[in-house]
Amino acid sequence: MNVSRGRLLACLVMPLLAACSAEPSGPVAAAPVTYSCCEARDVDRLYQPGQTLTVHWTVESPDEPGGTPPQVELTARLTGPFATVGDLKAATEGTVPGLVTFAAAPVRPSGAPDERPVSTIVIGQEAKPGYYNLVTSLVDNDNTASGGESVVQVVPRP
Repeated sequence: MNVSRGRLLACLVMPLLAACSAEPSGPVAAAPVTYSCCEARDVDRLYQPGQTLTVHWTVESPDEPGGTPPQVELTARLTGPFATVGDLKAATEGTVPGLVTFAAAPVRPSGAPDERPVSTIVIGQEAKPGYYNLVTSLVDNDNTASGGESVVQVVPRP
C-alpha cells in the first residue's frame, strides 16, 4: 500500500515538476533594444541662439541578439525660456506665455547593436536667454514613453 501511494504521488508530481523546468517550451522573444537620452556633454554646456543641440541617444542592446528590431521613433524638443531652473520645474508647458519650442526631426533607428542615433535641434536665432526644458521620448507601436527631461541653458550671443 505504501508503494502504490508513492507511485501515485510520483505520477501526480512529475508532470508539475516538468512544467517548472528552466527550459522554455517554445520560442522565446528576444529582449528589445532600448534607447535612453542623453550624454552629459549634450546638456552640460551653454548654448547660444543659432547653435545646434545634438542629442546622443544611448543604445542598450540585449545580452543575446536575435529577434526583430523594434520599430521605434525617437523625439526631442526644447521649450523655454524660463528665468530660473525653479520656474522651469514648476511650470507646465502651454501655461506660460512667451514659450517657444524647437523640435528635432523624429529619428527612426534600425535597432542594430552598433547604431548611435542622434537627434539635432537647431536653436532658433530668435531664442531668448534662459533655461529650456529638453524633453525626449520614444514612440513604440503608438505608445509613447517619456525618455526624460533635462535643463539646457541658452545664453546671449557675445
